[in-house]
Amino acid sequence: MPLPPQSKVPTVAKIVVVDDEPSIRELLVAGLRYVGFDVLNAATGHSAIQLISEAKPDLIVLDVMLPDQDGFTVARSLRGRGVTTPIIFLTAKDDTSDKVKGLSVGGDDYLTKPFSLEELTARIHAVLRRTRVKTNSPPDNNEILQVGDLKLNLATYEVDRAGIPIELSPTELKLLAYLMSNSGRVVSKEQILDNVWHYDFAGDANIVESYISYLRRKIDNLILPDAYAPLPAMIHTKRGLGYLLKDMP
Repeated sequence: MPLPPQSKVPTVAKIVVVDDEPSIRELLVAGLRYVGFDVLNAATGHSAIQLISEAKPDLIVLDVMLPDQDGFTVARSLRGRGVTTPIIFLTAKDDTSDKVKGLSVGGDDYLTKPFSLEELTARIHAVLRRTRVKTNSPPDNNEILQVGDLKLNLATYEVDRAGIPIELSPTELKLLAYLMSNSGRVVSKEQILDNVWHYDFAGDANIVESYISYLRRKIDNLILPDAYAPLPAMIHTKRGLGYLLKDMP
């Protein structure tokens, strides 16, 4: 894997690389440091979880095949702990089902070995652009999405419903923003894949169904203090067509 052209990174991003093969791990660390990233590394799933919890990186490059637990298990554990850091999976398998599985457990991108450092660097920049919070200016009206009592601030990526804060992962935020931008309209699974993930899964939309389910648990299952039932559902399935987000009836 040749070194990519050196480029300036506006704000130094901290990357954690997780791979059990020393030669690959060392090459990735050296290459990513060369282009300006602050890079830490781990060789096992257990040590990765500990390092990520302590270092709080901006992005994780995570190999699927690890000696103690696979990358999917590591991702599930991180998401279960509330870690929303974007993840790029590395794998030797060029399999659609694995790609869907990786993204369904909370991944943001998927790269198949062998790959070039230039390609990995481009993917890292793309994921950081999509997931980094903008904090350099106050929000204006165009940076607030609101449907009924559901509000998403695009400047800070803060979400609340009926005044209750809701914690979402970067991918959940992207999906919610797309649904809210198209509130009152049915959007198909293919449209969601194209606009949220920018991938073509050849008709396999399990990833969309998984993330719609995640959003429903967090948005449609809210119970206000002193209330006995959840708030009315906002995300609706239109069988054979897609999904619709709309205000309460």
